Amino acid sequence: MQEIKTKSSLKTDELMDKIADYVLNQPIESKLAIETAKYVLMDTLGCGFLALRYPECTKHLGPIVPGTIVPNGSRVPGTQFELDPVHAAFNIGCAIRWLDYNDTWLAAEWGHPSDNLGAILATADYISRKNIAEGEEPLKMDTVLEAIVKAHEIQGILALSNNLNRKGLDHVLFVKVASTAVVTAMLGGTKEEVINALSNAWIDNASLRTYRHFPNTGSRKSWAAGDATSRAVRLALMAVNGEMGYKTALSAPNWGLQDVLFGGEELTLTRPLQSYVIENILFKISYPAEFHGQTAAECAVELHPQIINRLNEIDKIVITSHESAIRIIDKTGPLHNPADRDHCIQYITAIGLLFGTITADHYEEETAKDPRIDWLREKMEVVENKQYSQDYLDPNKRSIANAIQIFFKDGTSTANVEIEYPLGHRFRREEGIPLLERKFKNNLETRFPQKQVNDIYELCSDLDKLTKTNVNDFMSKLVI
Repeated sequence: MQEIKTKSSLKTDELMDKIADYVLNQPIESKLAIETAKYVLMDTLGCGFLALRYPECTKHLGPIVPGTIVPNGSRVPGTQFELDPVHAAFNIGCAIRWLDYNDTWLAAEWGHPSDNLGAILATADYISRKNIAEGEEPLKMDTVLEAIVKAHEIQGILALSNNLNRKGLDHVLFVKVASTAVVTAMLGGTKEEVINALSNAWIDNASLRTYRHFPNTGSRKSWAAGDATSRAVRLALMAVNGEMGYKTALSAPNWGLQDVLFGGEELTLTRPLQSYVIENILFKISYPAEFHGQTAAECAVELHPQIINRLNEIDKIVITSHESAIRIIDKTGPLHNPADRDHCIQYITAIGLLFGTITADHYEEETAKDPRIDWLREKMEVVENKQYSQDYLDPNKRSIANAIQIFFKDGTSTANVEIEYPLGHRFRREEGIPLLERKFKNNLETRFPQKQVNDIYELCSDLDKLTKTNVNDFMSKLVI
């Protein structure tokens, strides 16, 4: 008689087991990783502060029911809101991602690992304030920095070999999984509880990418990660409160995620979970634009002085790019909103050529009405360089190359301006970090008086001091 396996006798899916082991038992020994986590924290907070200038972002923030008071709630940086940690994660995550200006990871799947800070900061503040109220010690910021490293690693290593976008699924599934694992551990979850929470995150599945692509590109792409982090915190809280999990959420025949979405293909971790991702993370330093277009933006800004007085002489503009950029941000025809525009390589290029810089305001209606933008877009051709596409996937290069050349009606042309590695790439850290620090300070100045700006900047700049600061004191400095 065939033996029937009960739920309790099932072996836990190996991928979930490895992630749980990592968040609970793997120390982060890389000094580079922790130092980079500091820069991730600075940059991510700054992106959120800058986003608070935009009403389309701030309309999503605050309690769901106006006037709700949460004793010892999680604070939303740059605001006066104190919310339950689930909704605080949404608020923080929404602001972080709104302007498409936080860090990026490019692989088989794309994404923004600093999106996880919505869950990490909300949970850390909740734990710390709860501990203080109960006469216990709050968390220190070293816990937050380690959580940042681990969330980056989980999301990024999953992204190396597991492609969601070709199946029409959104990358924020990996945000939800990474955040769920990390915050369940932060909440004191056991290995079983981490796996229980993770299994529910996988079973949730992923949202469609509909809102990221023509003809439906819209603002959901700016709050989707916040939504994922809030769900992660909810699942983590449920798990540590005793909610069950599902050991074969990925591998169960017929009904597991792998059979349902991947045709039975196994999800894999192609590298050990350590600190590879954060050490190689891509920062958006100069321009708020989809990352596959960052080097195109740099090329366009470089060409601006050469062509701004010759616009009427332009015959055509050739953008040479790589396959992923062409698949995601090569757009012709009308662009309907800022979310559409910052994901269009032609629009990004036109702005750089016309203005010699690119800011978030350039995606708003006032600039978009400039007839020169679509006039230039109509002159653009986007072509693939196969070598660019290969180097994009090469783990030793991970380039994001673009080139731009302008051809004039008299038969002359500019040089073919080529940039392989954007300013935020690990190969340009020495050049990029001082500019990232300046970006952070500029973003602080959009939200706080100068004394508070200086206090926050000084604390964040001193790694030793930051790691020893308790989370409650740190978050207190970020409110208005």
